[in-house]
Amino acid sequence: MSYELLGITVLWTFLYGYLIVASIDFGAGFFSYYSEVTGNKNVIHHIIERYLSPVWEVTNVFLIFFMVGIVGFFPDTAYYYGTALLIPGSIAIILLAIRGSYYAFANYGSKKDNRIYLFLYGASGLLIPASLSTVLTLSEGGFIEERGDKVVFLYQKLFTSSYSWSVVLLAIVSVLYISAVFLAYYADKAGDKPALHLLRRYAIGWSMPTILCSLLVFFAISRHNPQHFERMVDLYWMFALSFLCFAAGLYLVWTRKAYGLAFIFVMLQFAYAFFGYGAAHLPYLLYPYLTIHDNFTNEAMATALIIVFVLGLLVLIPSLALLMKLFLFDAKYVQGKTKPKK
Repeated sequence: MSYELLGITVLWTFLYGYLIVASIDFGAGFFSYYSEVTGNKNVIHHIIERYLSPVWEVTNVFLIFFMVGIVGFFPDTAYYYGTALLIPGSIAIILLAIRGSYYAFANYGSKKDNRIYLFLYGASGLLIPASLSTVLTLSEGGFIEERGDKVVFLYQKLFTSSYSWSVVLLAIVSVLYISAVFLAYYADKAGDKPALHLLRRYAIGWSMPTILCSLLVFFAISRHNPQHFERMVDLYWMFALSFLCFAAGLYLVWTRKAYGLAFIFVMLQFAYAFFGYGAAHLPYLLYPYLTIHDNFTNEAMATALIIVFVLGLLVLIPSLALLMKLFLFDAKYVQGKTKPKK
């Protein structure tokens, strides 16, 4: 395996980790606010709060690793994406700051039940994935042009593109589906039947929109970037496995069996789809201007970065496992009998 391919594989793995961990967090924020509006706050808010208390601080570690790595391995990405991501990137940073403020002031402050904080928390749970999904949209080409020595971002094309909006919709519904399935599992572990009943309904309710939006993205990308679509068709088996994992996970949730196994199937569903999409996109980082072979960092730097990132994974994954063992899956903690140290 070449350094370029190894580098992008490591980075894609970090991005997948962020997809799963952040989706649970973002979806939990929306469900927390939605439960307040619908009068179900007393049913699920405590489950969400117990999950988020020990976890929110580590959610963005995956994203930070990816952002540092993409520029480290492929320096030209800063040149091409820098201008284009100025607005959506700035929006995402502001929303992440608002989200951090909620954790600081609502969870650790005196105004835990402030509806304004809760609204900002819930809204950011949908707007952050929508803004971050812009990166995948831009990578398909058609929204960035080179004019002489300048990179021009075509804002109007982005906001009027059916493909762009289909990706935004998929990002939002995927976040809600992943989060609902995990929180249903978490409620089951806590033995909280009312919360489980409500979260199970959310999981089933957001399952079909996830598949429909996935099909919508397939259709939109076939028109926007036929070359990429053809490579995705060549990797049809990965997307077929993704659908089978979706069906298995939904069946387990529907029949109220093995919610933990259902969430594993959901993770596999998105893993097959995510890595299938990424493999079909190669060698392009930005179609048609930038590939993984263009201006790749020197061999010594690449080796150092790969070692650091692999070690980072080897530290981060056991750390998350330990966090889950100590808090998330501790019998007393999930049942609300103990609280994490703050």
